[in-house]
Amino acid sequence: MNICCTKPEDACGVRAWLDMRTGVRTRFISFALLILILFRSMADAAPTDWLAYAPPTPPLKIPADRAGWEAERDGIRTTLVRLLGNFPQRPIHPAVTILSRTRESGYWREKFVFNDGIGGMVPGYLLTPLSEGPHPAILYCHWHGGEYGIGKEEVFHTNHTPVAPGPTLVGRGYVVLAIDAPCFGERNGQGPDQELGSAGEASAAKLNLWMGRTLWGWMLRDDLMALDYLASRPEVDPHRIGVTGISMGATRTWWLMALDHRLKAGVAVACITRYQDLIAAGGLKYHGIYYYVPGLMEHFDTEAVVACIAPRPILFLTGEIDGGSPASGVREIERAAGPVWKLYQSPSNFVSRLYPGLGHVYTAEMWDLMIDWMGRHLGADSKP
Repeated sequence: MNICCTKPEDACGVRAWLDMRTGVRTRFISFALLILILFRSMADAAPTDWLAYAPPTPPLKIPADRAGWEAERDGIRTTLVRLLGNFPQRPIHPAVTILSRTRESGYWREKFVFNDGIGGMVPGYLLTPLSEGPHPAILYCHWHGGEYGIGKEEVFHTNHTPVAPGPTLVGRGYVVLAIDAPCFGERNGQGPDQELGSAGEASAAKLNLWMGRTLWGWMLRDDLMALDYLASRPEVDPHRIGVTGISMGATRTWWLMALDHRLKAGVAVACITRYQDLIAAGGLKYHGIYYYVPGLMEHFDTEAVVACIAPRPILFLTGEIDGGSPASGVREIERAAGPVWKLYQSPSNFVSRLYPGLGHVYTAEMWDLMIDWMGRHLGADSKP
């Protein structure tokens, strides 16, 4: 008895459909295996050497004498200013409004604000000793760390420093000035989109790029306006001004010293390396968008910026396993830039220390070295 009512032509269609389904399944399995093999081979392959696909960065060449170096240095500074962007000239005397003045335990604390002329109202603190001046002074540069709401308030905190920087330094006889960098502190959310945090930082960077500028150039320009104000204060000896900071504040420190000779001494904690070494180590992710200046590596690497500081005293304190500051790059800066200080017979003014086993930190030992460095090169009026 035939229990299948399927016609012969229908049976052929069913067999054809079954054969087709088997073929599709076979092809799918083969394709999946191919993709798996491809991904496995990609995972096993060496990472791309991005530097091999980029034009070579010219090495820093140190002339044999001071005159030759100083001509080279002037060219480097001119290039740096151009790469930072097309900013209007700073006013000779920034128009500063003092918002408050209060007497704290052992010092005066002023809060001020100035208009930087390019869209930023820049608030800051000035801490001055109770005794008459003129005093040595410190321009204190706050860090980044994704902590957009802190900014200049860092001088009163111990989040990332062993002690509160502001009260401690003013207690040693220094005038201390700190401002909010663009997108930080009271300027968080004051950018072109009024966005907070990293979104606001990205918007500020994008706007500046469209205008032929950089966010880093904006930050440094505001710092230099703060320096203009600091040097103008009657409590300050303009010949004894230093600069210091951790992380982004460290980078601000050595860039500012490279650009402005009025800064007589600096200490940069936990942020220095060659950009080529940072790329090779896969460390671009450790720095915010502010850090990157278009076209810089067409001309030179970090050692050229650092060399512009000579012969003034600069101290670098860096953790050897700090991902944002590969040790190989620190050592190359020491090798390449150090000889410039020798042209001035002042090799002891360039010191770089790498701390084995330490990452992105500011230790008590580092703080003590910073205090000693500033004391020796700027002179403090009093001990704590």
